Amino acid sequence: MLDLFPNEKITLNLPDAVFEYYPNFFSKETADELFKKLLNETPWQQDEITVFGKTHLQPRLTALYGNEGKPYSYSNIIMHPHYWNPLLTYIKEKVEETCNHSFTTVLLNNYRNEKDSNGWHADNEKELGRDPIIASVSLGEERVFQLKHNTNKEAKQSLILKHGSLLIMKKGSQIYYKHQIPKATKQKKERINLTFRTIL
Repeated sequence: MLDLFPNEKITLNLPDAVFEYYPNFFSKETADELFKKLLNETPWQQDEITVFGKTHLQPRLTALYGNEGKPYSYSNIIMHPHYWNPLLTYIKEKVEETCNHSFTTVLLNNYRNEKDSNGWHADNEKELGRDPIIASVSLGEERVFQLKHNTNKEAKQSLILKHGSLLIMKKGSQIYYKHQIPKATKQKKERINLTFRTIL
């Protein structure tokens, strides 16, 4: 695990890709307010997902917001976006300023407890292009985030995504790596993750 200092950009020491982590992107006061509003005002849904021929409910709640009604699909789920609201527009503009990149959509995930998770995957859907930039804001309960290289077994990393943090996955990140939020062994409260993407 990385032991991180406040107010610092951390560039992960991993080959073939660029990962930048801002542990205190939002102040605690701002992060607290954003978490409370998003938790209570987001139209959360729980979709079915089919894995290895078996269908079950996703182990988290989701919501999609984006431009021009462009859908986003993953794991045979097609989501249609809600229109941007002032709160999400505020977060998006802050993220875009740091990333120097424009995003068209955000997928919100609500991890309700330690049993909710997101398995190994890359954000490599065709509508994102070959080498997308992904920006991820974490609010609420801290959770472990894991990265592993597709072919280099030595290239892997675990870090704790803190309340109010920003993780930017840049060049090579979705080509050479997979990432996950595993189930936790200890009791966890709710966590909201906002993952910003650009649909081409």
